[in-house]
Amino acid sequence: MKPLSLARFLSTVVLFCGVFGSLPGATEPLQFALLAKRADDPFFIGVAEGCAEAARAQGDTCLLLGPSGSPHFRQQDEALEQALEQGFDGIALSVTHSKWLADHALKRLGKTLLITFDSDLEPGERHLRRGYVGLDNLAFGRHLAQLAQRFRPHGGKLCILGASPQNTNLQERLHGIRQQLGGVELSDDGKAERLNGANGWSELKRCPLYGSGDQQSALRQLTTLLNANQADTIISLGGWPVHEATEFRRQLGPLLAELDAKGVPPVIVIPTPRLDGAQRALLEEGLIQAYLSVESQEIGRRSYWMMKRLVQGLPVPEQILLDSHAHLPEALPHSGSEP
Repeated sequence: MKPLSLARFLSTVVLFCGVFGSLPGATEPLQFALLAKRADDPFFIGVAEGCAEAARAQGDTCLLLGPSGSPHFRQQDEALEQALEQGFDGIALSVTHSKWLADHALKRLGKTLLITFDSDLEPGERHLRRGYVGLDNLAFGRHLAQLAQRFRPHGGKLCILGASPQNTNLQERLHGIRQQLGGVELSDDGKAERLNGANGWSELKRCPLYGSGDQQSALRQLTTLLNANQADTIISLGGWPVHEATEFRRQLGPLLAELDAKGVPPVIVIPTPRLDGAQRALLEEGLIQAYLSVESQEIGRRSYWMMKRLVQGLPVPEQILLDSHAHLPEALPHSGSEP
């Protein structure tokens, strides 16, 4: 195993060793990599912690690699090219731009074992990977929409916050939202048209809003939306707005309080990798109406499990799908993993 280079776009965030369950161990330690959209994002750090914990039980290693800062598919492609040169026993990839990666870095895949996590390749490129670990992102989008429907049962004016129109998992969530709210069927390519009055729901013309996939960008978008007072429902496709709950409160708390005093408080629904106490406080104070969470560390553990078994020649399912969990204010009824 060659040592990792200190490449410009390749940042190693976590490196641990360890064992996982009762899988039979290999005679030599194995080294796996998670190639994230951005290596400094809390979600991917959580995935890396789970993968590292699982690897420790086997005496293996699991590294988190990828670009830092605002994610871009060209940066991820360069990071993936460099990862493929390292001779890893397996790589788990969270896909930014499926076709671009397939036409560039993945042409050098060779015999390297590849799975995807969090964000899968498009159907036309899935022959390049051995399996997928993460959410059913279309269903996750429907669940986000169901949470919004609890507060707006007769419809509303919607704006969706995204990171990039090329992110496969976020686009699946987007179409799941439209499918649920509009009550429409998906086209053969898995897409749903913009909402324009179906079931009382319409999307603002300038939405979806795409940002840099970081908190400050998301908070600027939210501030602009709330000041315009045109959208009464906001659904984020990722957890960027609440990465730091105190910053969300500092920037948006006064504005949300003002809208509440005027009797026009917005409904805000946000995914989160894990709900902490500060995020829960935003919920109970009415600054956020609902979260939909998934255990990021479990995605990491399952990703290691899949790669380890594949290296050992053992069977694995083509997909490992995890549940999501709805979080609502204590005053509202909710149950199980369904919103």
